[in-house]
Amino acid sequence: MASTIPDPAQCASRLRTSVSQLTRQLRSGSAAPDGPSVAKLSVLGQLHRHGPCTPTTLAGLERVKLQSLTRLLAELEAEGWIGRTPHPTDGRQWLLSLTAEGIRRLKALMRSREAALAEVISATLDADQRALLLRACGLIDGIAAALESSDPPAPGA
Repeated sequence: MASTIPDPAQCASRLRTSVSQLTRQLRSGSAAPDGPSVAKLSVLGQLHRHGPCTPTTLAGLERVKLQSLTRLLAELEAEGWIGRTPHPTDGRQWLLSLTAEGIRRLKALMRSREAALAEVISATLDADQRALLLRACGLIDGIAAALESSDPPAPGA
C-alpha cells in the first residue's frame, strides 16, 4: 500500500515550480514597454523591503557582483526611481534609496499586479479555497523565513 504522507522532496519540487511560475506570471504581467525590467524591479523591491543600503549590500541581497549592478543603478537613478546620499559614517560610500516618485511608481505597479491577481482569485477560487490559500501563504512565509535564517550573511552586510 502506497504511503499517503507527501514526501518532502516532492513537496519542495512542487512548491518551487509553482512559486516560480506564479512569479514569472506576475513579473511579465507588469512588463510595460515604458516600465522597469525584471532586474530593475528586483532591485527596487529590495530597496522597498530593506530601506536605504549601500551598493555593496544591495549586490549581496541580489546575489550578484557589484560590477553587475553598476549600470542598472545608474539607469534607475537617471530615471528618477532611486537617489543616493552620502553614507553617514563612511565617506567613501553612498546609500541608495527609493525617491518619493520611485515609491509612488512602485506602489502603483504593486497595486496593479495585486488587482489582477485578486481578479483571478475571485474568478477561480471559492471561499473555502481562498481560506486554504491564505493558510498555505502562512506556511510558505514560514518556509521562506527558515530558508533566510539558514542562509549565510550577504557580502557587505
